[in-house]
Amino acid sequence: MTLRRISLGDELPSWELPITPTFVVSSAISTRDFQDVHHDRDRAQAAGSKDIFVNILTSTALVERYVTEWAGNDVQIKGVAVRLGAAAYPYDTLTFSGRVADVADGVATIEVIAAVEAGNHIIGTVSVVAPKDPAQ
Repeated sequence: MTLRRISLGDELPSWELPITPTFVVSSAISTRDFQDVHHDRDRAQAAGSKDIFVNILTSTALVERYVTEWAGNDVQIKGVAVRLGAAAYPYDTLTFSGRVADVADGVATIEVIAAVEAGNHIIGTVSVVAPKDPAQ
């Protein structure tokens, strides 16, 4: 996809990702996050959480994946900014939505929200540069 095809206001298709305990644990470990609240339910509950929960590195990577699967593998990510909200627990479904909020100077900024039943899990923006259209 080239920037010529990315227009202000474009809506990204929604994406739903079921969260499993295995996903929470394996993604935390794969990002080298050994904090016990991401893999030990008893310790997470002792810390005041309902259950283990998805870590921020995984959430950020999922936001990037959502945008690049829509925009194409040839885009270059120029920046990502995210803010965490409601925790994403096992058996939740993360539902992603997004829209193009700005296109300026060859950079498209996509606003992304990933929500669970309890509310918005993550709100953020991803700025991308698409390769030049060879026809231009």
